[in-house]
Amino acid sequence: MQSRMKNPVMVITEAMGPAQKLMGAAKLGGVPETTLELVHLRVSQINGCSACVDGGVKTARKNGETEDRLAAVVAWRETSYFTDAERAALALAEAATRLADASGGVSDQVWDEAARYYDERGLAALVLMTAVTNLFNRLNATTRQIAGTWG
Repeated sequence: MQSRMKNPVMVITEAMGPAQKLMGAAKLGGVPETTLELVHLRVSQINGCSACVDGGVKTARKNGETEDRLAAVVAWRETSYFTDAERAALALAEAATRLADASGGVSDQVWDEAARYYDERGLAALVLMTAVTNLFNRLNATTRQIAGTWG
């Protein structure tokens, strides 16, 4: 497999700074970084972005995430590895990524469950992390960025 081109933010370099700032801003919302990494990984799995899955696993591992939890993110509902707060974050991330799969987008049930564990700033961080991950997934998958070829 070959990339179709360099990542668009590498071609239009003016886009790199703002994209990185958005990702960094998501980390300022008070949500544990491990939770944000799980969100990033799950969204990337849904979108089939091999580069983001690869990078997400590596980053999460560096931040102390366990192999069991990393392996189970794809089936998080059927495991006991995740807290209720993490489950709510993953459900919100999935619903926000799969907007076209449900009439009305993210259901009140999913939103309300996330709001049990996260305040408005935390919810904003989860939504922002999901949105930025979806952006990167679309850039990478469209241009066929190859897992393991970056740094």
